[in-house]
Amino acid sequence: MRITSSMYYNSIYSQSNAQLSENLFDVNKQIASGLSIQYAHDDVRTFTETMRLDNEIAVLGQIKKSTESALKMSNQTDTVLGEFETSMNRTRTLLLNAANGANSETSLDAIAEELRSIEDHLKNLANTSINGQYLFSGSAIDIRPITDDGTYMGNDGVLKAFTGSKTSQQYNISGDELFLGEKKLVKREITTNVVQNNLSAKYPDFLDTTVSGVSTPITQSSTVRDLMGDGDNLVDAGVDKHFFYINGTKSDGTSFKEKISMSDDEKISDLLKEIGDLYGNTPEVDVVNVSMNSNGQIVIEDKIKGSSKIDFHMVGATDLLNGATALDAADIDNAALYGANAGKIDNLGSGETSFEKIMFGTSTALNPSLHVKEFMKSSLTSAGSVSAANAIEGTIYDRAEFRKEGSRISSASPQIIRETNAFATASTKLFDVADLSQGTADTLDGTSFIVEGTDINGTAYSARIDLASAGSTFSIDTNLDGVYDNGTYNIYNVETPRAAVDGDDMTYKQFMDVVNMLSTGNLPATAPGTATEYDGAIETSDLMGRTFLSHDGKIEFEEINSGNTKASLAIYDANSGNFSADASVMTFNTNNALTVRDPKTDFFKTFDEIIKSVENYKLYPDSSSGDVRNVGIENAIAMMDDLQDHVYRAHSQVGVQTNSLDASTQRAALLEISAMSLRSSVVDTDFAEASLTLARLNTNYEAMLSTAAKVSKLSLVNYL
Repeated sequence: MRITSSMYYNSIYSQSNAQLSENLFDVNKQIASGLSIQYAHDDVRTFTETMRLDNEIAVLGQIKKSTESALKMSNQTDTVLGEFETSMNRTRTLLLNAANGANSETSLDAIAEELRSIEDHLKNLANTSINGQYLFSGSAIDIRPITDDGTYMGNDGVLKAFTGSKTSQQYNISGDELFLGEKKLVKREITTNVVQNNLSAKYPDFLDTTVSGVSTPITQSSTVRDLMGDGDNLVDAGVDKHFFYINGTKSDGTSFKEKISMSDDEKISDLLKEIGDLYGNTPEVDVVNVSMNSNGQIVIEDKIKGSSKIDFHMVGATDLLNGATALDAADIDNAALYGANAGKIDNLGSGETSFEKIMFGTSTALNPSLHVKEFMKSSLTSAGSVSAANAIEGTIYDRAEFRKEGSRISSASPQIIRETNAFATASTKLFDVADLSQGTADTLDGTSFIVEGTDINGTAYSARIDLASAGSTFSIDTNLDGVYDNGTYNIYNVETPRAAVDGDDMTYKQFMDVVNMLSTGNLPATAPGTATEYDGAIETSDLMGRTFLSHDGKIEFEEINSGNTKASLAIYDANSGNFSADASVMTFNTNNALTVRDPKTDFFKTFDEIIKSVENYKLYPDSSSGDVRNVGIENAIAMMDDLQDHVYRAHSQVGVQTNSLDASTQRAALLEISAMSLRSSVVDTDFAEASLTLARLNTNYEAMLSTAAKVSKLSLVNYL
């Protein structure tokens, strides 16, 4: 084979030149770009690892950005709650000053004025925002959470920061939790509000008005005769002539209605024990504590934590003339005296509540010898159909008219779900709130409610809602004589086909639709009415008024086209006030004991009540003046303690969230640096190594050129 120059050239120069040129290009490219590869095909393993690290760095960047933003909001929340606590500490100090008993009304006015300024400051803090985003509105960050009257307008939404794959961290405290939250460890406490004095101490001789004593509060060691008085100076030991009529609700939501009979010589402590037994106390276990405060008022504390259900109402009666005869007017079950009305609390309506008027013969009551002892007052008006027969407020329990203010009328009793202790909503079934131990067990079948008042035109009405498994209805008493004789209207469900709703399935929305029709004076065109007629009546009534559940579970009605409604409303169980019948399955508005402590929090409503105790100059509950439902300064201090504890717990939660977010931010930053370092080690050019490689390749290239030059000069002579 003949060897030519071109063969030498191609063998030594051409192939090596292309390879060296490519290597030199790659090294220069690495040095220029700072990257070891440019394309996936350069190095598939390196490219894959780089893409994975790029994705991780991007995620860590998102985490860092998310946690840093959340941390700013959480830190601001922490600061605001710190100011909250400072203001609340000042509030408690002012309350302690107000409670010392040595303040004049002028001093108390000054304290109240400062408390109002603190209230305004707390509302401003509650409406704190960052960049237009409110801290305490839940997820509704563009809505101002607290109105001027203290109503919460936000939601219970939780805001979370992204902290990693399938992980997040809450960074807000919603106003629903902070201002309306629930404290599971708090025990509900309630108190009566009528001051009870020792009548035996004030009137040592019940037959001689010229003999005067001193006015001292009743104590647990006082006798029932000391509490109720007598018509003579003879102590009737063992003769049950004092009667106490009690309505209440146990911690589990079960209602009771009982009569207690007692004699002169029995102690108040015996009465308190009887009350405790009604709630379920046994010799071995007490489920409630029943005591008497220094003002002679009964205080009941639920020993079961986290329940908002216990309730209490009591009225006493003593016939000072016929206490030991067959015609004892204090015994409402006395058939010889009351006939067909026996068992009804309205029988006490003819009595006298002022023992002093009985003593001095100035009573104008129909029965001036029947002493009726009130324990609760609420400034409530008795419902229309019973107002004439019952003129004594203290005998009213759950037949009271709703409170009216402008265009709105409101109940005072929240609807609370038995199992969860949560407030009812429009979609809640009555079944979930009602005491199903009354009537037919475990069903609302056969339960009836009375709805009465005046509609928005000022026309009086009375209706009865009958719940039934076969289909619930409502009917009208046309002439207010207690006979519901005007049509029976179906209460339709929303299912297909449309039919009268099963009483156990009726929701508050369906119940309130009926109330709204009655309050606005709109009824279906015919009875029982078609579903179309029923829906039409609802639509018409919704244009005139609305009946709804407030945020704290209370039924309210508001007239739409008037600033001062003519409507009035009362809703109660058909068995209400009848001690010969079952207890009420449900209550909607009650003249009940005052709430001192409760698991449920309504921050600004409670704060307002605390301030009013100072504005009313009340150390203890006292229905004789001012706001009859105010708990007094002493109880306000306990309420303030609960509010502070509630805020402290929320603040602690914010602290935990802030620490977690701070740790997540630092962790994300460290991991981001680590990932970037690892990425750099994988894909970035090692400049020292690349420089050495470049130098080596240059040397090789120059050597190759030199060799090629020499080879190109070779001849056959040189070769030989």
